[in-house]
Amino acid sequence: MRASPTPSADVPVRPSATADVGTANPTPGKQRAQRDPFFDNAKYLAIVLVAIGHSWEPLRSGSRSVTALYTLVYAVHMPAFIVISGYFSRSFRATPPQIRRLLTGVVLPYVVFETAYTLFTRWTDHAPDRAISLLDPLYLTWFLAALFVWRLTTPVWNHVRHPLPLALAIAMLATLSPSIGNDLDLQRVLQFLPYFVLGLSLKPEHFQLVRRPEVRQLAVPVFVGALAVAYWSVPRFDYAWFFHNASADQLGAPDWEGPVMTLALFACSTLLVICFLAWVPRRRTWFTALGAGTLYGYLLHGFLAQGAKSWGWYDPAWVRGPLGEITVTVVAAVVVTALCTPPVRRVFRFAMEPEMRWAFRRDTTELARP
Repeated sequence: MRASPTPSADVPVRPSATADVGTANPTPGKQRAQRDPFFDNAKYLAIVLVAIGHSWEPLRSGSRSVTALYTLVYAVHMPAFIVISGYFSRSFRATPPQIRRLLTGVVLPYVVFETAYTLFTRWTDHAPDRAISLLDPLYLTWFLAALFVWRLTTPVWNHVRHPLPLALAIAMLATLSPSIGNDLDLQRVLQFLPYFVLGLSLKPEHFQLVRRPEVRQLAVPVFVGALAVAYWSVPRFDYAWFFHNASADQLGAPDWEGPVMTLALFACSTLLVICFLAWVPRRRTWFTALGAGTLYGYLLHGFLAQGAKSWGWYDPAWVRGPLGEITVTVVAAVVVTALCTPPVRRVFRFAMEPEMRWAFRRDTTELARP
């Protein structure tokens, strides 16, 4: 598998939540009015966790505390992104406008950044012969490939009687199949599928429940307990299970452990996602607008995260101490925040939000409009 050891997240949901999820594309004024600050806040906070998790990767060896925090972050940030992506995909019906947005907002960025990451790693890893393969996602691009597959199958999940149990069964079976190839990182696509289907099954009232004061209060001891368990489990548990990119056999575990871990990790991550969402602000904040740019922060910060290791930024001894770990965390949060800002989005919009009207035929509905 060509992907980096860190499997991270969230596509993030595209800058325009309504456009990304396959609903009708509203006018700019209506789109702003329809945006819920809660979800933009959640996307921004999740992308910050993604960047911080990547920044901690080189610091794990020799630090039990960092490894425990790393495990906790990986248990929540990707599931949170995927649940939100599923929730905003509920109206996908594969109409012509939705297919166009899927191609321009998911497929095109995948092609551009799969190529860019391959060329970048040729330079940083001194591997000039590394081939560009659009079927074998490299580093962060796996999420775009997965989102493409999940969204195309949305009409199926919207019509079956028990979608979540079926998705869990598929994920459990995937852990028993080491023969699943690297094409589109299918192992991750299948193992993360239940979180997407969970998002498809949610309704607005479910998000109202997680915002209740008692849920917010319970979230604190849950996170404290989860961190304690993560610290205890560092020498006893392989956190690679949270990457969902390998079968039980590939992780050196007996086959029966794969389905059991699938259910256990799904329950654990779902609980942590609920606690995470419970503490997401519901009102507009200084970072609410940045939630519209999470795709930019997600795809662009990977170049710095990968390059920092090759450029020796982690080599100084002080970086491995408490001051260095705090500094790395703050720098990661600041960098990904900057990458979500409007100036950066304007520069890279050609690759992430292209119009490309010239590439598509107008459907009959558009032709009928005045």
